[in-house]
Order: sequence, then C-alpha cells, then structure tokens
Amino acid sequence: MEKEKVKAILEWKAPTTVKQVQAFLGLAGFYRRWVENFSTKAKLLTELTRKGIKFKWTDREEKAFQDIKEAITKEPVLIHPRPDEPYILETDASGVALGAVLSQKGDDGRLHPIAYLSQSFTPPQRNYDTYDKELLAIVHALEHWRLLLEGTKIPITVYTDHRNLQYWQEAKVWNRRHARWYLLLASFNYQIVYRPGKMSEKPDALSRRHDHGDIPVEPQIMIAPDKFIGFMADISSSFLDEVREAQKEDETIRVLWESVSNKEELPPSVRKEFRRYEIKNGVLEYDGKIYIPDDRDLRLEILQRFHDSPIAGHQGHARTLELISREYYWPGIKAQVNRYVDTCEICQRSKGHKQSIPHKPLPIPEKPWEDIAYDFIVELPKSNGYDSILTVIDRFSRQAHFIPCLESTNAEELAEIFIREVWKLHGTPKTTVSDRGPTFNSQFLRALYKGLKIEPRFSTAYHPETDGISERTNQWVEGFLRTFCNYRQDDWTKWLPIAEFCHNNHVNSATGQTAFETVYGTTPRWNMLKGDQEERDTPAAYSMKEKMKKIWDEAKASMELHRTLEKPSKELKVGDKVWLLLTNLSSKRPTKKLDNRKGGPFTITEKISSHAYRLDLPKTIRVHNVFHINLLSPVTEDKDFHRKQVKPPPIITEEGEEEYEVDHVVNWEWRNGRLYYQIRWKGYDPIEDTMERAEKFAEMHDLLADLRKRLPGAPMPNDSESKTKSNKQKKGRSIKQEANEGK
Repeated sequence: MEKEKVKAILEWKAPTTVKQVQAFLGLAGFYRRWVENFSTKAKLLTELTRKGIKFKWTDREEKAFQDIKEAITKEPVLIHPRPDEPYILETDASGVALGAVLSQKGDDGRLHPIAYLSQSFTPPQRNYDTYDKELLAIVHALEHWRLLLEGTKIPITVYTDHRNLQYWQEAKVWNRRHARWYLLLASFNYQIVYRPGKMSEKPDALSRRHDHGDIPVEPQIMIAPDKFIGFMADISSSFLDEVREAQKEDETIRVLWESVSNKEELPPSVRKEFRRYEIKNGVLEYDGKIYIPDDRDLRLEILQRFHDSPIAGHQGHARTLELISREYYWPGIKAQVNRYVDTCEICQRSKGHKQSIPHKPLPIPEKPWEDIAYDFIVELPKSNGYDSILTVIDRFSRQAHFIPCLESTNAEELAEIFIREVWKLHGTPKTTVSDRGPTFNSQFLRALYKGLKIEPRFSTAYHPETDGISERTNQWVEGFLRTFCNYRQDDWTKWLPIAEFCHNNHVNSATGQTAFETVYGTTPRWNMLKGDQEERDTPAAYSMKEKMKKIWDEAKASMELHRTLEKPSKELKVGDKVWLLLTNLSSKRPTKKLDNRKGGPFTITEKISSHAYRLDLPKTIRVHNVFHINLLSPVTEDKDFHRKQVKPPPIITEEGEEEYEVDHVVNWEWRNGRLYYQIRWKGYDPIEDTMERAEKFAEMHDLLADLRKRLPGAPMPNDSESKTKSNKQKKGRSIKQEANEGK
C-alpha cells in the first residue's frame, strides 16, 4: 500500500496529553475488530486516560503507539479500492486543519478504510468561516483522490457534520471561491449527506491532530466557568435497584448478561454482536444507556417521569424521546413514547390546534443573547400579588426567562426588572424585538435603549405573531401553566421556575439542541431516577472554546434550514370520539387563558357536511350541538398504558339508592348565604363535577384536610349534623343539573 495513502496516520506524532491519547484511541478504536489483540496493544495507552494516573510517556507507550499505527495502516484494516463499488468519503474540519477517510465495504460487508488524509490549513484558510472550512475539506479530499474518484458510475457518498453543505450543490448563486470550487468538482459524481458530529469521529480525529498547531485566537465572548456547573439533585437508588431485579428476571436479558460478562471467551464473530453492551455497577447498559427490561411498570414509571412531571412538562414526541434517550434504552422505545404522548388525555385536553402562522422572518443572530425578544402575558388571575408574566427569549439559543410582574408595569419598572433578572446574567443585547405596546413605546425605554446602544426593532402593529418566537413561547408557557396550575389558577407563580427549566432543558426543533447546550455547552443534571453511575470517559479532542463555536455554528445552520411541516388532518366519521375546542363556551374558572382548551370527549352522531358535525352533548351544555371541523380534534385512545380510569359504577345501598365516591373538592361558592362545594367524583371527568352543599361533608375529615392543604383559606362546612359519615355521597341528578346549568 503506498505510503501516501497512510501518511496521515504514520506521521501522527506521539501524544503529550491525555486528550491527545483519547483522540488517537478514538480513531483507532473504529478498526479494532480487524486488529489482532487490539485490547492488549492499547492497554498501556488506555491506562494513561484513567483518572488519577499521572501522564508518563515511556518507551513502552511509544512502542504500543507505533504498533497500533502500523496495524491500522495495513491489511486487513486497509483494503484495495474497487472501482465498481460505491465509495464513502468522510470529511471534517477543525480551526486549523482538515481530515478525511476514504472507505468501501469489504468482503465482510463492513466499511474498511482505503486511505487517510490530514492536512493543515494555510494562514488565509484559517480565516475562513466554518461553512467554507467544511466545504474546503470536501473539495480537497476529492481533489487529493481524483485518480480514484473522478467519473465514478455510482455516486460517492460524502458525509459531513455541517448540515448546510448538503444543499450546496443546489445553490444558484455563488461567490468567487464557491464558483471556483464548483468547477473543480464538476467531473465528480457525488452527493453530500449530513451526519451529526458525534457520528463523524474518524475524520474529526484526523482534523484535530495536535501536531497541526494551536487553534487561532478569535474574538469571542468567553463563558465563565461557573456557567458549566450542572444542576444538582438528590438521587434515589431505589429505581436502579428495581431495574437490577427486573433485569435478573428477564430471560432475554439473562442471555445478554451472560454473553456480555464473558465477551473475551466468545468467538470473534459472536463477540462483535455484543460490542455495544456492557455491565456497570451491576446494571446492563446499551451504548452507555441503562437497558430497561420488558417490565410494564418500570417503563411506565419512566414515561410518566419524563412526560407527565412538571419538570418534563407534557412535551411532544421528539422532546419526550430525546429526554428519555439521554439515560435509558429499550427496543421499540420510539414507538412506545409516541403512543404514550398521543394518548395522554391531559395533552389532548390542554393543548389547542397546531396552526401554521406565517411570520416575517428576522435576521438569524450570530451568538447567544445578542438578539432578544420579549413580551407580556397579561390578564392572569392574581398569584402572590402578580397578574402578568414577562417573557424574555434569546432568539439564537431560544433560552428564555419567565418573570412574574404586574400588568401596570411602566417603562422605568420594566428596565429595573430587565437589569435585575436578565442583564445580570447575559449582559446588554445588541437588538430587541418587542410588541408595539405602550410600555415598549414609552419615551423612557427608548432613552434607555439609546443610552445602552440597543437598537429597537418593533413587530408590525396589531400582529404580534410576526415576531413568531415570542408568540410561540407565550403559547408554550400558557400551555404549561394550564396543565399544572390548580383550579382557582392562583398558584401559577410557583410553577414559573419549573416551566423555565423545562423550556430550556428540551431540544428545540429549530436549533437541534437544548438552550442549555447552546449557551453553556452542557445540560444540567435533573433526572431523579438514574442512580450514581461512575463518570464515563468521554474523549475531548478539542478545547471548550472551539466546542462552543461548533455548537453555535450548528445551531445557526439548523435554524436556517428549519421548516414547519403540517400533517394532513384526519377525516372524522359518525361514531368517532372528538375533543371540542372551548373557544366560544363560557367557563367558571377565573380566566380562560389558563383553562382547558378542549372539552369532551364527545361522540359524533351526524355528519352535516364536509365541514360540520353534530355532537352528542350533555344536557347541561346548552349550546347548538353542530360544530365546524376546525373546532374538533380526534381523541387518541389509551389502549397500551390504561392511564385513564374507567368510570366506576355507582354503589347500590340497601335502600336501593346509588352512591358515588368523592375524589376531592375542586372549588367553592356561596349561594344565598349557604356554602357549596364543587365536587370531583372519583373516575369522572371535570365536566361532570357537581355543586353540593358543604354541610354534607362536615364529618369527612380527610377530605377537608386535603382541601385545607391544597387551598389554604378555603371555607369549612358548618357544624350541622352530617347526613353520611362515609367518603361516598349521594349524587342526585337534580343537583347535578342545577349545578351545571349555572356554569
């Protein structure tokens, strides 16, 4: 094999730090299956990466280093090119160099390297932006291997970790540099495919060889070290104990466990099937994630924790799956998560229709907290003296702060809030986007902006959704509070910090990252189920500064390509159960802003036209029962998890009367000097609440204690003799009708 093809490996200089050893082993590890006794060869180098081991490079380590370099630059790792077979080209660029690996599938059906490439950038090339550096890596690699790659019948698949490059060939306008490169590549048959950076470690290691020199200094805002301190929480080990026990009882996992425990004794052809499994602290893991056995209760507990809890925030498919997949794995996890989210009744009841709202796009920012948007959510019930929320959003990372305030806040007070809650954390923004309301238009705030050299950019009058980000964030906050605040809606301030953490901890579809990752480079610790596992050794091949730059570049590229996709609506038919949007129906709760968005489920009894349906409504809802299709959405029934209780039948007393069990007191009101409680019956929907005289519950001490705890200050029944002392009360139809007629 010509030395030119393996020059990038043979010229790799001996590492001088742990990170450099990790980078080299990261590349070599991809080819370990073809290197005889790889673990033995790499043992000395691996030892250097362990915590507490002093770095010392001796002749023994040098020999191991050279042995591995030699092993991965000859057969059976390397193969000869086959002109009639498809080529795979993997490229990457760092701040100072490019790396590439040219591969093809061998006789064993696996990708084998044909040649390696690693080359420093020239001083002018180091000044290219990330897009051009990544594109230059592709251009140079194709040019370098032109004799092999020019004019191939089958397209060359070029993998890059820069998302925008996959559309470069479709561009209609180029600058001079791009036009020149386009002409150079005109004779190549290739297609560029995006692949995330975590899956591009081979060319990444070659582009970051330490002998290419230091990364050039670039003017960037440095992030204080204390920003990287993760959120700490008390961890319970009980869940891990349950996982251990369930794994022992699962027959499939027992087989996996035995095979993983004795990997070295297995034949090589069998051993490779278990390379992604390992046992840590007595728990089987897959790709570093805890393997959850086929145990309904365990999986349900994870689904509930990562979807239903306030910190998780009742998110959609992708966000819930991403949150769970950070720590756990089981076969079919995506399908099960999707079913769980689709069948969540709270989500279906609380969240409105998804609409595609066109808005005028604003320029994409360059860095976090340089361009911000803020707005108010007003007309909320009083909570700890507040009636509004100030939402402040970074348009780059989508990080947000939710601050309780008063609707009467004037310009001077708003400036004080901004300095106290936002400016102290992120500094002064370059531009802002805000609604053209009296607060933002005030002369004082304009003077403040001018003094701080902030350029206001206001949304179009009477169309606050043209900002887009503020409007969607406000809708998200309202949806979160709608899900978790109490019936009286007077405790929303206590949920705001959790809402803020939840919002910033979820992957944003526009950036492809969590706001925490984009701003701080890390995700805070929050999972209460995962026990204390030993820290995994993750190779860190480049500095935090370049890592943050890469994160920001990727976030910007993702935002540029993000598009909202609408799914076709499902056709409704007679007999279907649907949710009814409660837009035009009155509510007894303090504000509709935090009330359920939908009521039901109701059954369709007749299709009036393609856009109108008749519903079977309770007699207590006195409205015309024909509705436009835009007000209806199909119910997704929970057939897998059985979270919704089936309505229990009434208890028949010895006197032949029906009794129903009380769940809790929802609210209260006075009628003609007498106290009434709004009662939620166990197993029944909110729409079937009834108003009952409070004196009937005077002896139900547990019920009243629960009421005092949930709603401090709630009035108690009088001391009149109770009609029954059990936790089951008669549910008279006449009372129910009277109560609902007043709704």
